[in-house]
Amino acid sequence: MRELKRLRTRANRTQEDVVRELSALARRLRAEGRLSKTPTFTIRQYSKWENSDPPPWPHPDSRAVLAAYWNCPVEELGFRPPTDEEAGPAVLTPVPLVSQASPGPLLVAAGSSPLTDEAPPPWLAETTTGTNRSGEWRISPEEVELLSGAADDNYAIDQQFGANRLWRPTRAHLLWTHHMIDRGIYDEALGQRLHALAGKLTTSLGWFCYDAGLQTQARQYFSEALNAANYTSDDVLASRTLSNMARQAVDLNKGREAVRFAKLGQRHAELWNAPSRVTALLAIREAQGHARIGDVFNAEAAIRRAWQEWERGDHELDPDWAHFLNLAELTCLEGMCRLDLGQVARAQELLARSETLQDVAHSRNRGMCLGRLAVAAVQNGDIDHGLAAATQALQLVESGMSSTRTTAQLTIVHDGLIPHRRARGVGDLLEQIRTHVA
Repeated sequence: MRELKRLRTRANRTQEDVVRELSALARRLRAEGRLSKTPTFTIRQYSKWENSDPPPWPHPDSRAVLAAYWNCPVEELGFRPPTDEEAGPAVLTPVPLVSQASPGPLLVAAGSSPLTDEAPPPWLAETTTGTNRSGEWRISPEEVELLSGAADDNYAIDQQFGANRLWRPTRAHLLWTHHMIDRGIYDEALGQRLHALAGKLTTSLGWFCYDAGLQTQARQYFSEALNAANYTSDDVLASRTLSNMARQAVDLNKGREAVRFAKLGQRHAELWNAPSRVTALLAIREAQGHARIGDVFNAEAAIRRAWQEWERGDHELDPDWAHFLNLAELTCLEGMCRLDLGQVARAQELLARSETLQDVAHSRNRGMCLGRLAVAAVQNGDIDHGLAAATQALQLVESGMSSTRTTAQLTIVHDGLIPHRRARGVGDLLEQIRTHVA
């Protein structure tokens, strides 16, 4: 069954219902200045979208309405843009911000629903916040500063311990921020800070979902963060989000997509004269995309560019989200590229060097490095070092480090060690991995 039809059936809607609600949402988005004109929706057109494979590519304004109505990029509904290699990097169609509940089927009765894993995204939840006696809810700068500080704290926790248990509180913070934007009273300057905070929380939430293995949710939040960045002309947020999207695309085995995201991020970085640490990060993200599809020439070039940029040193304008890219991390990321390129000996050497440089306090990053090192060593036939690295990574998991990406690496190690299960210590490790990861 086509995705559009599946969603409509699940929502218990007829085509007539959907067309009527799409038209109403289009008029609303046009009134809010979100669309250049009001698109027309017909039953015949919608039937063609449901039954064609692939369905015809809609007009940009129609795509925006469809994305807002179904709460996901239109590419996830089965639509595919026309192939054009000269058209530049392609990204998922962003889901427009909708301040209050729209008539879409996923939002019915969302206003007072409890905050759950299946609840609508924060920007689509109806606000039910109370007001003071005068009927006003005046936002103070201190409230915004408190939420911004909480966002920074969660990012620091992610760097140290992983994000499996961070996406829920971050989602709650984002929901409250959207309540403040929708119903609060504030001046223009504070409004700009609120929108910037919403973008910051959204891209962080995407990253936390990605680290927790919630890939569909991560793509949704990244898409919305990119939409917010474009809407507010925030090139810093766009650079950060596209870097995140490139990293996720590699893990989803979408190397070409990762390259496009990284290159688009580089374009945004140029617009705000990003410091070298940021351009180094985007270059190594591009290298990871090339490596995933086996493009040695372009991967090597991007790796060299990343090191050249990084060696320019720190800068006072380095954003907090790029501070993690120290010598240990860039070495680790190059090692991951080498591993994807099949250069397992070189990968093991780089990952082993990175592990010795890792800050012991940041167990998530160290765990990621150890997991990759174990994979490289096993693939290189160095079972003893693979066993040692996997054992250390497992110890971090047992001590409370929570990152689905690290446990995924241990699963790969487990499968690679099965042919060597009779070697000393391997059987015990396999059993431990199954206990903590399976």
